[in-house]
Order: sequence, then structure tokens, then C-alpha cells
Amino acid sequence: MLLGLFIILLIAWIFGFVVFHVASALIHILIILAIISLIVHLIRGRGHAT
Repeated sequence: MLLGLFIILLIAWIFGFVVFHVASALIHILIILAIISLIVHLIRGRGHAT
């Protein structure tokens, strides 16, 4: 779940930053959320169902 969220947020960040040339700080919130979700996924491990 969190790994999928990481991938979606990462793709949205790349798409928004490269394709639309969004330079505001709001687009970087996506990459921060993606990194946080990846870290939480790695800490919790694969054993948790939710």
C-alpha cells in the first residue's frame, strides 16, 4: 500500500515538475510525501496487512 503510494506520488512529482514546469514549493510536497511513505513502508516491513 505505502509502496504503491510512493510510486504514484513520485510519478506525479516527476510529471508535474518536468512536463508542466511547475516551480512552486507545492510540487515539492509530493516528493516529500513520497519519501515519507517509502520510509514508513520500509520501517513497518511487509508483514503488516494494512
